[in-house]
Amino acid sequence: MTTDRPALIDRVGRRYPIDEPRWCGDDGSPLLVEPLPGITRERIDPGIPSQWRYAAALALPDTPAVSLGEGRTPLLPRRLGGLDVAVKVETANPTASFKDRGTSVMISTLRSQGVRAVLEDSSGNGGSSVAAYCAAAGIDARILAPEATSPAKILQSRIHGASVELVPGSRQDTADEALRRSAERFYASHNWHPHFIEGIKLIAYEIWEDMGFTAPSAVVVPAGAGSLVLGCAAGFGELYRSGEIARMPRLLVTQPERCSPLVRAFASGADGVEPAEWAPTLAEGTAIARPVRDREVLRAIRDTAGAMTAVAEERLRPATLALARTGLYAEPTSAQVVPGVEQFARDGHLTRDDDIVVVLTGSGLKASAAMARLLDAEPDR
Repeated sequence: MTTDRPALIDRVGRRYPIDEPRWCGDDGSPLLVEPLPGITRERIDPGIPSQWRYAAALALPDTPAVSLGEGRTPLLPRRLGGLDVAVKVETANPTASFKDRGTSVMISTLRSQGVRAVLEDSSGNGGSSVAAYCAAAGIDARILAPEATSPAKILQSRIHGASVELVPGSRQDTADEALRRSAERFYASHNWHPHFIEGIKLIAYEIWEDMGFTAPSAVVVPAGAGSLVLGCAAGFGELYRSGEIARMPRLLVTQPERCSPLVRAFASGADGVEPAEWAPTLAEGTAIARPVRDREVLRAIRDTAGAMTAVAEERLRPATLALARTGLYAEPTSAQVVPGVEQFARDGHLTRDDDIVVVLTGSGLKASAAMARLLDAEPDR
């Protein structure tokens, strides 16, 4: 291992070469890039109109980019839950979800490491993102998805040339099946691969630049596996270490009540989630019963003095429609942040004095059947 590069680290502190194509530790535990020092504003490349303007912040900054123009998404003022907030509209990414940030860096890294065929499991957004970036990189992609996945997400993956197999059962069943097949081809899981988090962390740099090189006091995000939580923690942590921000934003995180293992663990003070049975939810993108990095996600929220809340299923429809009537067409998975803001305000985690960023993770265009059902359920129709 070269001494001038950071390493990948597993849960017990073992270090692995960062330029080695690897998705888990020798003991099967998840990997992360060890903490990096961050960059200052002078190291942004303003000539690059994508998140790759922050490439100097990456663990492998010289990796040739596989880019579709991800990042540089709008930050729009809105009023939610009686509070003025700024909404980071990740639906504007190339495949219409925040996953493009992580996928771009992950697939760029894998291409440079010589990987030519990958396996991914996804409830839809991650799979369609991996399919698109693999198409751009010339990598063969095989996607496993739950049989109940929104048809538009499956169609998008197939149109990009990926082979898609629908797996009976829950989202967790699909993840378990992917692990069983991970010996067949390289497992480029957005929930496992450490360089996916490296890409997601660039949203923090972008919010910082969006806000005139300052940090919000709170960031509200939905979580399934928690990659967005970890990305925000990593990115803002680097900015704090580099001296560019004076404080870490509080990470305020929502999950659907019908599948909220992280919320349950957070409330009980546990270090990780416990096995449990959960019900199907409209917020399909966050319906993950056993998040791979549960310990790391819970620690990140606690380290920022953050909080979590579970959103009742009956609140997803009005939240989705309320966003749409401000011009923001987000799927229910994303819209859960609206009642989340309201609950965090009631609990005292948000006040009118806060600078609040709310992240919308995926477009309603990706869940057209579910969106149609929400509209049909309106009382006046």
